[in-house]
Amino acid sequence: MINLMISSIMTFLVSSIFLLAATILSKKSKEDQEKSSPFECGFNPFNSPRTPFSIRFFLITIVFLIFDVEITLILPLIHNFDNSNLLIWQTVLILFIMILIIGLIFEWKTGSLEWVK
Repeated sequence: MINLMISSIMTFLVSSIFLLAATILSKKSKEDQEKSSPFECGFNPFNSPRTPFSIRFFLITIVFLIFDVEITLILPLIHNFDNSNLLIWQTVLILFIMILIIGLIFEWKTGSLEWVK
């Protein structure tokens, strides 16, 4: 119990020291802020560097992210094929893929996948 408490205190102290050192060493001066500001060919920028992005791009990114997560959920099903009942495994996989297909059809019908309207 004492070893756990000592190691917890040491971990807290070491992380606090690193956090304090990083805070002290990372102070930016006025010169550093000027160097990191955007410029175009040595001139001040003509437009704001913080231009808004297309909401269509954001929607397609979200759809892509959802399909990536779905792939990571399907991969363990393949690994568990040997340890499970074939009927249950097929039912879960078909249901999962049907949900994905229904979602894709919905996105397609609402026009979220069209880049230009």
